Amino acid sequence: MPSLPLFTSTRLRAIEREYCHEPLMQRAGAAAAVKAEELASDRPGAILVCAGPGNNGGDAFETARLLLQRHFEVVLVFNGDLASLPTDARAAHERFLSAGGCCLDEIPPGMHWRLIIDGLFGIGLKQSPTGIYASRIAEINALAKENSCRLLALDCPSGLNADTGQTPGTAVRASHTITFIAAKPGLFTADGPDHAGEISIAGLGLSIDDQAEGHSITQSQFSGQLKPRNFNSHKGNYGSAGIIGGAHSMVGAVFLAGRAALRLGAGRVYLGLLAPEAPPIDDGQPELMLRKPDGLFGANLAALACGPGMGTSLQAAALLEHALDLPIPLVLDADAINLLAFENNLQTLLTARLAPTVLTPHPVEAARLLDVSAQEVQNDRIAAAVTMAERFGCHVALKGCGTVIAAPDGRWWINATGNPGLASAGSGDVLTGLILALLAQGWPMESATLAAVHLHGAAADRLVAAGEGPIGLTASELITPARRLFNEWISGSTHAH
Repeated sequence: MPSLPLFTSTRLRAIEREYCHEPLMQRAGAAAAVKAEELASDRPGAILVCAGPGNNGGDAFETARLLLQRHFEVVLVFNGDLASLPTDARAAHERFLSAGGCCLDEIPPGMHWRLIIDGLFGIGLKQSPTGIYASRIAEINALAKENSCRLLALDCPSGLNADTGQTPGTAVRASHTITFIAAKPGLFTADGPDHAGEISIAGLGLSIDDQAEGHSITQSQFSGQLKPRNFNSHKGNYGSAGIIGGAHSMVGAVFLAGRAALRLGAGRVYLGLLAPEAPPIDDGQPELMLRKPDGLFGANLAALACGPGMGTSLQAAALLEHALDLPIPLVLDADAINLLAFENNLQTLLTARLAPTVLTPHPVEAARLLDVSAQEVQNDRIAAAVTMAERFGCHVALKGCGTVIAAPDGRWWINATGNPGLASAGSGDVLTGLILALLAQGWPMESATLAAVHLHGAAADRLVAAGEGPIGLTASELITPARRLFNEWISGSTHAH
């Protein structure tokens, strides 16, 4: 499956101006009408179309006109000033009236709806909807639930920021979104997945993929690394991975990361545990080799992770300082990121590193590192990830709904796998182990990060599909399906060639 190119609203507005001679609104309406017919054909009732005061309203008029021509009962509600409609939207309104349509000011009570179409705001709205529009959004959300019908958003659910995925106020909760020209990042991160539902893309005949600002993550970005193992090989061919962490009462975090690294194929996995009372063996995974933290620096490591359960003690800071000096790939998670936020000298060492590094913060850790609030990070997850990557010269995986990965050169990706089952203790430790395993096996940092994040979410999706979650899904449960999926990917890639 190819990766989806992602475009911000600013870039899309420029593209719309570039192609202003093309009948884009008519094409959008035609695509939406086909989708609406697909969603409405299996149930009785009328189709409710809510049109707004801008070009998204024009898309709604076009969609409604074409549905009338397909002999659906269509009720269109318009709130706005007809005289203030943009030129194309006003022409669409006139075509709708000429086709026999009429505009109502309010949604008529007592009707049964087979489909509701949201054409209120699209990608243009950046603030919270107010007044009649906030009321209308709340009303159509309630009607969709009351009628058990689908709710189709045109381009972007109204009230959802198409660039950031934020919903500053009330927003449409669509079951389906048909987005025009190209996919928008806000549909895939933050609140986007809760509001966009099932997403389809209508390209409207434009070829603009080479202008994309970001991309979704699919196997296509790392398929070149998916290679079967030679029969004539040994554990030394697959790298030695180290993990430093596990301070008092937090040893489990390192065990989770270590088990994930081992079972995703690292040849050897060493755990450097800070806790004085740390056990000498992981009874659940005796193949892991447990050491004092300093003991890892003498091992011939191919890659090292720091942070799971590490704490922020002076000892932890000294260990991280030593790790930053090593000429090997580093994964920095959890308390390693907190230590970076607290110690400017560690930030200096990080930015001076020549070997590749990835940071895997959750929003609160990212906020500490950027010296902003967690809400500011969430307000624009892409900007936060890109800022960290550029500032520290490393890759960043900003965890959360729609994990954002950013490269030091400003490129970025959004991951669409995963589900709420990942919102559990230790899930991030497993991700650390997955990235580390791929690095130990010689994968480039970018490919390893993209693949591990995608795999992490896909493993959770497989568990949920099998009825194991999302509620109550535990981090340790992710490891076996991740291993199985990874082997399936390699097998599939081999057969494809």
